[in-house]
Order: sequence, then C-alpha cells, then structure tokens
Amino acid sequence: MGINALNKLIDTLRGENGCPWDKKQTPRSMSVYLVEEIYELLEAIESGNTDDICEELGDVLFHILFIAKLFQEMGSFNIEDAASVNKEKMIRRHPHVFGDSKVSRSDDLRKQWHRIKMNEKTHSGNKSILDSIPSGLPALRRAYRISERAARVGFDWDNISDVMQKVEEECSELKTELNESSENQESLAIEIGDVIFTLVNVARFARIHPENALTDSIKKFETRFKYMEKVILKSGRKIESVSQGEMNELWEEAKRKGSGSATK
Repeated sequence: MGINALNKLIDTLRGENGCPWDKKQTPRSMSVYLVEEIYELLEAIESGNTDDICEELGDVLFHILFIAKLFQEMGSFNIEDAASVNKEKMIRRHPHVFGDSKVSRSDDLRKQWHRIKMNEKTHSGNKSILDSIPSGLPALRRAYRISERAARVGFDWDNISDVMQKVEEECSELKTELNESSENQESLAIEIGDVIFTLVNVARFARIHPENALTDSIKKFETRFKYMEKVILKSGRKIESVSQGEMNELWEEAKRKGSGSATK
C-alpha cells in the first residue's frame, strides 16, 4: 500500500501540474542523488537509530521508484519488471535453496555464487574476473572487492603473517621514498597506495571490512578531538592557540575518560 502510494506521488510530481524540478530530472541526474541517499542510509545504519534508518530507507526507495518511473515513461521497463528480473536472478543464484545443490559452507557458497554470476549472459563476455566490480566504488571498498576476487582463484598469501610481512616491506619502501625525495609526488603516492592496499588485505584475512574499521577509527578520532576542543573552549581559548604538547595531554585525557575506544 505504501509503495503504491509512493508511485502515485511520483506520478503527480511528474504530471502536468507537478513540480518543474521533478519533471526535468533524468536517470543520470537522479543517480547522483541516489548515491547521496545511500550514503545517508549507511550513516544511519552505523548510528543504530531505527527512526533514522527507516527514514533513510524511505528516501532510497523513493529515488529507486523515481528512476524506474523515468524508464517506464521511456517505454523501457517498469519497477515490476525490475523486481521480476531480480527474483529470477536470486533463485538462479541460490540453487542450494531452490534447487538440488548441496552446498552449506560459507566459502563454498560464495564460490558457487561467483561461478553462477560469471556464467550469466550479462557477465559472460567479460575478459577478466575483475570486470564485474564497479569502477565507481569508493577506492577502499573496491580494493577489498578486487583482492577478494583475486583470492578466489588462488592468487593470495598463505596466511595473515605473510600479509603482515608484505606490509612491512611496503612500509620500508615508503620510508625510502620519503627519505630520498619529497618532490616526486607520483612515486610517493604509489608507495602510499601500496601500503593501504596491503593493509586492506590484512583486514580481509582478519575477516574485517576495512571500510568499517576505518569508519570506527574516524569516529574515535572525532570524539577525542571534539573533547579537546570542548576543554579548550571552556578555558576561553581557541584550539589554534594551544601548544602541541598541551593538545597531546588533552588527547591522553580523552582516552582515559573513554572518549572513543581502544588506543591511539
């Protein structure tokens, strides 16, 4: 009922007496807003606030229905067609649920999913197993997906200790680059990227998504930094006027008081 009402709302917005802004939108223009809404949904999920999650899910749903409406107006497909295609795909990719496949282990299920996906018409023409990974993914998420995909065909380290050894090698190369010259920004950027990419693999071996790990670290930093700002503001000063030594002391104080978690 709610989805039907939302579709009718979109019809009104796009109708003769609708909103000029809504009437001039295209799938491409709406895709930008959809990405923004998805990130707002992710932020709400991280917060754990169910009211916010409900609201942001609604916003994402609105944009999806809106884009589907645009294609319907073009005579391409409607939202029901998209739902039917997805239903068929999900049934096809879950033969252990809807068919005779006897797979239960998580790793085997992922391999089965990937094998079925690669045999589908939309992916069968790809020249590389990496081609189906969206190029528009944020770099950290894409690094994780690429390393994960390569590992599925055996291109991987044997264990996390080997990956940590690689981290040390990459850090050593970065130190060398920093010591030799700070002017070659291209070489320096490559070495920094190598360190980050290898750390992504450490996270993968530890079964932790690097995006989530970095998000938690950012939150921890923000919480402690804001504690410093608050204390300094109460003293009648601006943070720019405080020495590095005093800021370090306040940072340690924030850690002791539990502002953020774990250690620096």
